[in-house]
Amino acid sequence: MHNNIEEPGSRAASAALEQEAATRSHDHYVLRLYVTGTTPKSIRAINNLKVICDKHLDGRYELEVIDLYQQPQLAQGSQIVAAPTLIKQLPEPIRRIIGDMSNTEKVLVGLDLKPQANLNSGRLESDEE
Repeated sequence: MHNNIEEPGSRAASAALEQEAATRSHDHYVLRLYVTGTTPKSIRAINNLKVICDKHLDGRYELEVIDLYQQPQLAQGSQIVAAPTLIKQLPEPIRRIIGDMSNTEKVLVGLDLKPQANLNSGRLESDEE
């Protein structure tokens, strides 16, 4: 008996993920990057994210950089536990990426611009249940 269930590593599953990522190529992104002042890690995160967005989102994004030293109340409201943290608010699902955004592949996966591979470094969270 033949079943149509796609194994996670199968070609069909990979093709489906790539197709889904391609449909995202027309979405408008709303991003918030939470940083802590002008620390080297914060500056790297801002610069790395701008490069990634300019290359892969080509004007289809809004980026708000929030300094938690200047607006600490926003950390609690957005459940920020580490900085830098990027929150992709739109398109849904909401995603969080923690770190200096130097792992381009991890950021692209977090933005749903690239199918998820085996990412060993960094942290990627989804708020979808």
